[in-house]
Amino acid sequence: MSDPLDSLIADSLIAAARDAMAQAYAPYSHFSVGAAILGESGRIHAGANVENAAYPQGQCAEASAIGAMILSGDRSIRAIAVMGGQTGDGRLCTPCGGCRQRLREFAKPDTPIHVCGPEGLRQTFRLDELLPHSFGPDNLDF
Repeated sequence: MSDPLDSLIADSLIAAARDAMAQAYAPYSHFSVGAAILGESGRIHAGANVENAAYPQGQCAEASAIGAMILSGDRSIRAIAVMGGQTGDGRLCTPCGGCRQRLREFAKPDTPIHVCGPEGLRQTFRLDELLPHSFGPDNLDF
């Protein structure tokens, strides 16, 4: 049986990701994404995607949430929820490759990544499932 505290934390992350998704700036793709990170302090840090007419200059929701986490003083990710897509479409809005690497900088291989749609949780992965054989800070420990 799962820990009720874990369920409460996941519910809080999902709600924060939903709120962030509602604030996304996506005038070009019309694909809003929200992310919410649980930092080591227990605080939740949210972010939304921010598009730009010069496409490579946009920012993913996960990157926005990581920036908010760092600004608050947290330096590690205990869990994250990412929300995108339409209600009922069932497709997974997993972090892009760049964001998987960004998450790897601050998260452990077993960090849960809750992938959600507007209706709620669709699937949970561990970071090492989404980014196997990753390169991270520990690779630089000579």
